[in-house]
Amino acid sequence: MAEGGAPRYPRTIRRTAPQAVEIEPEPRRRSRKFGVQSVPLLLIGGFALAILIGTILLSLPFSSHDGSWTSPVISLFVSTSAVCVTGLTPVDTGTYWSGFGQTVILVLVQFGGLGFMTSATLLFLLFGWRLGIRERLFLSQTLDLGRMGGIVRLIRRMVVFAFVAEAIGFVILSARFLADFSFGQAVWRGLFHSVSAFNNAGFDLFGGFSSLTTYDDPLTLITISFLVFLGAIGYLVFEDIRLRGRSPVTLDTRIVLRTTAALVVAGFLLILILEWDGVLAGRSFPDKMLQAGFQALASRTSGFTSLPTPDFTDESLFSTMGFMFIGGASGSTAGGIKVATFGILVAAAISALAGREQVEAAGRELRRADIDRALALAFLAVLLVIGFSLLLARIEPAPFSHVMFEATSAFGTTGLSTVITRELKDASLLILTSLMFIGRLGPLTLAIALVQRSRPARRRLPEDRVRIG
Repeated sequence: MAEGGAPRYPRTIRRTAPQAVEIEPEPRRRSRKFGVQSVPLLLIGGFALAILIGTILLSLPFSSHDGSWTSPVISLFVSTSAVCVTGLTPVDTGTYWSGFGQTVILVLVQFGGLGFMTSATLLFLLFGWRLGIRERLFLSQTLDLGRMGGIVRLIRRMVVFAFVAEAIGFVILSARFLADFSFGQAVWRGLFHSVSAFNNAGFDLFGGFSSLTTYDDPLTLITISFLVFLGAIGYLVFEDIRLRGRSPVTLDTRIVLRTTAALVVAGFLLILILEWDGVLAGRSFPDKMLQAGFQALASRTSGFTSLPTPDFTDESLFSTMGFMFIGGASGSTAGGIKVATFGILVAAAISALAGREQVEAAGRELRRADIDRALALAFLAVLLVIGFSLLLARIEPAPFSHVMFEATSAFGTTGLSTVITRELKDASLLILTSLMFIGRLGPLTLAIALVQRSRPARRRLPEDRVRIG
């Protein structure tokens, strides 16, 4: 007993405590200066500025093919789609925009794929400016590394990795397009589609909103798949594999690789089963394997497709929505809630069904904080997609499955479309614009904010149970 007869509790409080108990006194609040807590605002501001510049440039007469002014709503939508590496567009990229307009889109895609902080760091390095402690903290928080050591070297390697992959794709695709276009057109198309594929943007120059349906040969599809896979996995996974050598890789890398492999196999089998007599009908067996494999790799993140998406069955559309919602790996050019988040949720469900209190994955026990963040992120994402889908359905007369497909594609920054985007009203375009912006920055900024706000519990409440099921 403490002085005055008040009960004294140990630092470790039993869960059966009869009332809330303060573990530590609340520290005095101090005024906070601009620092790491401002990273989400910095990311939002940087992407918003890039979108604004792109909107202004795309609105100008020399950005369009016919020399006319472009509607601010369309310019804003396409600029946001490019910066957020989505690929949704109400106008055909290959026929509506001039060479200047296509160049603006390509630059925005490269900027958005690398990310604001990485792109800004690259500019700092090009101009010979040094990064201070604050900038290194920003980069560490953006990449969720938990360390500042070697951050500049890591950024350099990430940028080199991206440019080398794009250069390889550029050479192969340019050689492929020489069979159908002049040298200049083949080179430009090779560059554009290589950058678009690596950054998982999905913009194409083939015209008619056709994506790769007219270029579904093995060389093109395999090259695009290679670029999409590298961009969706992200450099940090390859860096971990390179540094570890024969040693076991980190838990994050194992979850990303295993979950990605499971999703690709599942997508491949679903396309084969659901579309064998549908959009795949009339194709040879090897071609069906190729098309299903490409769809399984590309549909989750890139927006490229070799099959006519509007002709998919409702079952295929629904399953594709699930893959788009999950997306790619954290720190990659892909969107969605990320495969690691999905992997954590699956591991938590399996552990609950097995009756284990601890959540285990790949031979390790997951931290409770990571599980809670994954749940919060997934819950918020579901609410956003459903809410925006219902809002769009009130405006547009299209089937709800198509409306929800567009909303999921926008949130997952995927870019696949049932081609209703070109028929949407301005209000619907603005709704999808905001959803693309939230989908690209929302999960990242939410994750950063949750990490920054996490602190040791100072009070523990009495434990009680709730009926489940």
